[in-house]
Amino acid sequence: MSDAALIRVEHVSRYYGALCALRDVSFEVRRGEVLGFLGPNGAGKSTTMQIISGNLAPTRGRVWINGIDILDEPKRAKTHIGFLPEQPPLYRELTVDEYLRYCARLHRIPRARENSALDIARQRCGLTGVGSRLIGNLSKGYRQRVGIAQAIVHMPAVVILDEPTAGLDPIQIHEMRALIRELAAEHSVILSTHILPEVQAICDQVQIIHRGELVLKDSIEGLTRRMQGASLRVGLRYPPALSALEAIAGVHGVEVLEDGAFRLYCTGPEMADTVVRHAAEQGWGLYELSPERLSLEQIFMELTRSEPVAA
Repeated sequence: MSDAALIRVEHVSRYYGALCALRDVSFEVRRGEVLGFLGPNGAGKSTTMQIISGNLAPTRGRVWINGIDILDEPKRAKTHIGFLPEQPPLYRELTVDEYLRYCARLHRIPRARENSALDIARQRCGLTGVGSRLIGNLSKGYRQRVGIAQAIVHMPAVVILDEPTAGLDPIQIHEMRALIRELAAEHSVILSTHILPEVQAICDQVQIIHRGELVLKDSIEGLTRRMQGASLRVGLRYPPALSALEAIAGVHGVEVLEDGAFRLYCTGPEMADTVVRHAAEQGWGLYELSPERLSLEQIFMELTRSEPVAA
């Protein structure tokens, strides 16, 4: 399997007048990878997805889809993209087969290959038994499957999924995650989601965008290392000002907890010794020191809680 980058984004920025919605964003997604794309509302996630899918031009920067510059050859590049928006573009009055055939013709699949393309999409998405049923009569989980089937019926190199498990029950979510992992075997997949455990369950890479900038870009393995031992819970009888804790070398964030306790976000393996030394020297009355394992939610909140900078 080739490990070529099927999605390549280089120094992309997008301005709406004086407002910068996206600032100098760069990343790659290779064949066989699932990228989890996270960010709070208004962070620039949707703008990035629109630029990658060719629905919005960047103010600066370039995007390549399967080696094709989407600005220079938009029609050709878009033939390599499959897209499932948060609200799947389904026609509820059509049967599954009628709708997928319609999508196949929109993608200009030759008539001689139509039936084969539909068979593959139905099989991969678990729709082999529902081809003759009206889409409007299907469950939410099956409608999501039909949405993914329309995104892959033309066998694109890149598949972009926006909130694919929204509104599904736990069994449907499990099935949808398994389907996304299967898709990654032959495609590059970008998964935009607000469900943080979903990223850990199915993604190879994770990116967090905040105020138009990528504030985290890491592999799931790197993220796991970041989550382990990345903070200390510290209890102090005579707590100092926050600035004194923030001034400790290796501390890059402080969260106030209850009863004189703090959470220190740290870098470096010897931070516990450093905190003990400072507490003893300053007479802070250290009574608790506990290494913590951060959750992805805590990392997300830490990276996205800063206030906007005034223009």
